[in-house]
Amino acid sequence: MADRSPSARADVCVVGAGPAGAIVAARLAEIGHDVVVLDAGPRFDLDDRTDRLDAHLRPGVDGRWGMGGERDAYASSGSRDYPLNAARVKGVGGSTLHWQGMVMRLHERDFELHSRHGVGTDWPIDYADLRPHYAEAERELGVAGADDNPFAPPREEPFPLPAFPPSHSDAIFAEACESLGLPIHSVPNARNSEPHGGASACVGYGTCKPVCPSGAKYTAERHVARAEAAGARVVDRAPVQRLEHSDERIEAAVYATPEGTEHRQEARAVVLACGGVENVRLLLLSASDAHPDGLANSSGLVGRYFMDHCFAGVGGRIDRPTRQNHVGFNTSECHALYDATDPLPGVKLEFLNYAGPAPVIEALHADDWGDSLLEDLRASYGTHLAVGGLVEQFPDAENRITLDHSATDDHGNPVPDVHWSVGSETRAAIERANEVQRAILDELGAEVDWVVGPDETGPAFHHMGTTRMGADPTESVVGPDCRAHDCDNLWIAGSSVFPTGGAMNPTLTIAALSCRLADRLDGWL
Repeated sequence: MADRSPSARADVCVVGAGPAGAIVAARLAEIGHDVVVLDAGPRFDLDDRTDRLDAHLRPGVDGRWGMGGERDAYASSGSRDYPLNAARVKGVGGSTLHWQGMVMRLHERDFELHSRHGVGTDWPIDYADLRPHYAEAERELGVAGADDNPFAPPREEPFPLPAFPPSHSDAIFAEACESLGLPIHSVPNARNSEPHGGASACVGYGTCKPVCPSGAKYTAERHVARAEAAGARVVDRAPVQRLEHSDERIEAAVYATPEGTEHRQEARAVVLACGGVENVRLLLLSASDAHPDGLANSSGLVGRYFMDHCFAGVGGRIDRPTRQNHVGFNTSECHALYDATDPLPGVKLEFLNYAGPAPVIEALHADDWGDSLLEDLRASYGTHLAVGGLVEQFPDAENRITLDHSATDDHGNPVPDVHWSVGSETRAAIERANEVQRAILDELGAEVDWVVGPDETGPAFHHMGTTRMGADPTESVVGPDCRAHDCDNLWIAGSSVFPTGGAMNPTLTIAALSCRLADRLDGWL
């Protein structure tokens, strides 16, 4: 029975309550602006998280975040199948409801890829421009970390929270990596290493992805709560259908209610913050006589340069205890392969604390119980380890998001169509990553069980690049301040504005750009 009628007055309408939209909304509301947030999905009660964890663990049950069905229909027409719904969440909190929580800054080379290596493109801003906003973002998310990464870009202050200690398996990997000249360092995490922001320290459920029942890991719900406390209005289950506009300005966001009623939310400015796929879809659904190819698309680039991170990994077993799955997130990494002068895409090595089967899941899915199950668990648990890695994709105009007009969602709109492929440069980088990963396991005397190489690679579900940032309106969708070139009062938040993606998890950069966008939009208002 929630009131989903439009607000009579709004300075800003934010579309999407994930990390980008929630940070923008909170900061603008706290300054004193009238803010309305529209999100396509529901609110998820923190008290229900243990039930969601139970659904994740049990066989034949998948009630985690309600994705799927007609509402979330999509197509995948690229040379590689892209399982879009495997990691999307429509709801207040967005993808942070089930993310792993690792937050590192892009390196300086990521902003200057073309200038340094002659590949990809350059951002219209550099690391120095974003550096103070990275510090803001770390405070906003409550990041736990240590300044022990010899490859990290320069920083200006300590992390807000102390780093998590290395895991038992990290210590095993450290021995091998030292022999191979590969420095191991801590991983910045957006989860509490000590009580912070009204939430407890991490209590070790080990199920960070897809469910953190304790609330110690950051979700955008924290910023939603801050926005509402400052007077913002957040409307859930209000999917925006289109943006009504004149030649150069957005007049209203048209959204639907669960009962099927359409409303118009007028605002002085609109911020699109619904991800690298739905941002594109909404712009294309808003085509008009003035913008026949879609809103903000005079460059023809809306939807193009879709990027993700590809996974590379090698796993196996060693003849010593590894304590697998005691920690549900990474505590150590290696960036030694990232800033090399070789123009191959960057690689970030990850030492996986969650390698191998988890005994609880194994037991719940077992066909036999009693001594037979105990024997199986003893045989499968405790000696697994793995080295993973994220591999950069260079921007490619043929990797893109379009509309599939042959299928529709629950409101009769065409569904998004993902065209995704893996180029030769990324394949070569995956092969290089596998070589180093194998060398680490060989140094440990491990028996290799599996390899994820270029033929088996899949996405990390980091949707980037589909409304790219640039100074030239003919070669980009938004300017350096994230405002659309074609629409005076339209701003786009999130990783869809990334010109390049690097190989670092994108959420800290999303947060930093959102802090910067809020500052620019406040000045514009």
